[in-house]
Order: sequence, then structure tokens, then C-alpha cells
Amino acid sequence: MRLRLLLLALGTFAVGTDSMVMAGILGRIAGDLDVSVQSAGQLVTVFALSYALLAPVLAAATAHWPRRGALLTGLTVFTAGNALSALAPTYPLLLATRVLAAAGAALYTPTATATATALAPPERRGRALATVLGGLTVATALGVPAGTYVGRADWRLTMWLVVVLGGLALAGLGLLLRGLPTPSAAAPGLRDRVAPLRDRRVVGAAGTTFLFFVTFNSVYIYLATALRPATGGDSGRLTLVMLVVGLASVAGNWLGGRTVDRLGARRVLLTGAAVTALVFAALPWLDRSMPGALAYAVVAPFAGWAAAVALTHRMASLDPASAPLLLSLNSSALYLGVAAAGGTGGLAITLLGERWFPLAAAL
Repeated sequence: MRLRLLLLALGTFAVGTDSMVMAGILGRIAGDLDVSVQSAGQLVTVFALSYALLAPVLAAATAHWPRRGALLTGLTVFTAGNALSALAPTYPLLLATRVLAAAGAALYTPTATATATALAPPERRGRALATVLGGLTVATALGVPAGTYVGRADWRLTMWLVVVLGGLALAGLGLLLRGLPTPSAAAPGLRDRVAPLRDRRVVGAAGTTFLFFVTFNSVYIYLATALRPATGGDSGRLTLVMLVVGLASVAGNWLGGRTVDRLGARRVLLTGAAVTALVFAALPWLDRSMPGALAYAVVAPFAGWAAAVALTHRMASLDPASAPLLLSLNSSALYLGVAAAGGTGGLAITLLGERWFPLAAAL
């Protein structure tokens, strides 16, 4: 079981790397395809928006598929989409390939989490989910810095790295993932999946998740732009910052869960959001030097991901019996927030300039 869970995690690692690594290579893409950095940022918007909209639709459409078939189909589409991204000669074609990659990711990730729970006995399901979803967290700590470093000369090499990761997961799952349980005949349809939105508390919690991830990612997507005074455009320095951001995100996610259990979701959410806002407000001064940039890279992701755990806990606690459906809505709100962040951050750069745009996120 352990090997199969690790192979599932390799797939989520590839998906997580693909969805977040654009922040480190936007400048290279913009220069190569002769578009602005703000336009290149819409690649993140298109991927995240496609994921958010397609995930519930694909989950309903493939609810009765054999899980192995859904996993392999999702990874095949995801890997093919990234190969086409690496080959795309123009910006419009690159945008189209991001939709294809997102469709594969939207099919794969929810199926991988469902498969993890099916593989593990009830008393080990939490650890099984942590293993598979850990691929997304580790992607922040390792995949994004590695992709940023690989793409320092040519951003297309970063996309080929994601293709290799997806291909390895596809081959491993194709060879070793057999004999999975058949999905339940009572799997919820699309109407059932959106039914909790009739509850105002659910809408409020999803709206908070959406707003938080708009805020956080409107800076993260354009982090290379925000920190250019500190890094001087040097890929090695940017890679170091991305590595620190990733490690702080993992630490914030881990400690946030334990702090929520001890202090409650509300206190962690308010504290984490307040600290994050203060760091965003200070970023126009922190970005003047590498020590300041590294201070941002430690504090903001740590506080932000602790708050993100509190948001997830808050949503699930609204109706524990419907937690899987509520968490799928929370995930869609998260990706919609990431999608909106590309445009929001780009607009803030246009209106406020490259130094001062983090103030919009602080607000």
C-alpha cells in the first residue's frame, strides 16, 4: 500500500509543481513570447479557473469510472497538456494548453484522494490522505524552486520537467496500481455536489477562502517582480527565495493544523491573516535587500498557510457529515481565488507600479 500511495503522491507533486511554478518563470515567458509580465500571469489564471470549474464537473461525469482508469486518464491528459505547453510557439496557444493540463489535474487530484481513502483501513485513512496531498505541499518546497532553477535559461525546460514528473507517475501507476475497489454506486452527482451552497454559512466560508487566496496569490504569482530589487533579476537568488517560501509554507501548514486543534480555527485565521497583511504592507521596503526578501519569504507563507488550514477546518466543521462535499467546494473556491489573483495582481501592478502593488493585497 505504501508504494502505491507514494506513486499517487508523485502525481500530486507533478500537479502542484505545474500549478505554482509559473511564479518563478513569468519573466522568461514574457520575454520569449513578447508579452507583458501581467499577461504572462494570466497563464496562472487560466489554469486555476479551468481547474476550479472542471473539477466538480469531471468528478460527477467520471463518478462510476474504475479509479485506475480515471487516474491514468487524468495523468495522460495532464502530461500531454504540459508537453504541448513546452512546444507552444505563441501566447494564445500556450493559454490553450494550460486549459488541457488543468483538465487532467482536475480529474487526477480528487480521484487520487478518493483512491487513498479506499486503499487504507479506516484507522489509517488520515495518514494516507496526508501522504497523497503531501505531494502538493512538497511541490511548494521542492518542485517550484527546482522548476525555477531549471527554467533560468529557458522556461520550456521547466515544462519538460513537469512532463517527466507526470510521465514517471503515469508509468508507475500503470504498472503497480491494480485491483482498486469499485467506486460506490451512490457517488454524488453534480447537483448534490453544489447543494451545500444553499447554506449561507457555506457561501460565507467559501467566499472567505476565495478572498484570502486572491489576496495571497496576487503577490505570490508576481513575486519575481516584487522582489526584483533584492534579487537583481538573478535566477539563483530567486530560486533561494522560492525554496524558503516553500519550506515556510510546509511549516505553516503543519503547525497550523496543530494550532487549530489547540486554539480554534477563528483565532488562527484572524492572527494568520493579520500577520500576512502586515508583511504585505511592509514588502515595498523589505524588497530592497535579500535579508528583507528572505524575511518576507519566511513570515508571509508561514502565517498564510496556517490561516489556510484554519479556513479548511472552518468549512468542514459547518457540517461534519457533509465534510467531503464541503471540502470540494472549498477547493474550488481556493482555485477560483488563484484564478482571480492573476488578474488582480496584474491590475495592481498597472495602477500602483511594481514596487507598491503589494499594498493592494495588504488592503
